[in-house]
This record gives sequence, C-alpha cells and structure tokens, in this order.
Amino acid sequence: MGHLVIEKLLKAVYVKSKDEFPPMIHDLRRICEKTDVELDLTHQILLDSISRFNINARYDDYKQSFYQLCTDSFTSEWIDKIKDCRLWIKAKL
Repeated sequence: MGHLVIEKLLKAVYVKSKDEFPPMIHDLRRICEKTDVELDLTHQILLDSISRFNINARYDDYKQSFYQLCTDSFTSEWIDKIKDCRLWIKAKL
C-alpha cells in the first residue's frame, strides 16, 4: 500500500507540473524523471526500495521471501519512511 500512496502522489505532482494525464508506469523514480523532480541519492534509494516492494508483493515467486523480510520492526521502519516521503511529495503540490 505504501507504494500506491507514493505513486499516486507523484502522479499528482506530474499532473500539476505537466497539465496532462500521468504516464502509465509504476516505477517511482521514472515518474520523478518524467516530472522533472530532482532527486538526491537518498530519495533515489528510497524510491527504488519502495518500487521493489511493489514487485515483491505482486509476484508469487517473490512473495514468500518478501513476507519473511517483513518483521514488525522492518514494517514499522518502512511505514515511517513512507510517511516522510509522503510529506516530502505533498510539499510539491
């Protein structure tokens, strides 16, 4: 769900910036590139990680290993990171 929140917000930034329908892609960094949002290395890594979560949660061969990774502490950490990312993107709207 975190990926979806970030994707939709980035697409809102795209619409605001370009005044056109956003691209039908899910890779968060690519959406930023098409929107001309400049990313520092920290945000690049963050968005790439969140994009990988989307892939891992979608495809059966990745699901089991991804579920094992998602401990309580891992999940709490990433929820906090996604909330911070959400605020960073909302500031662009």
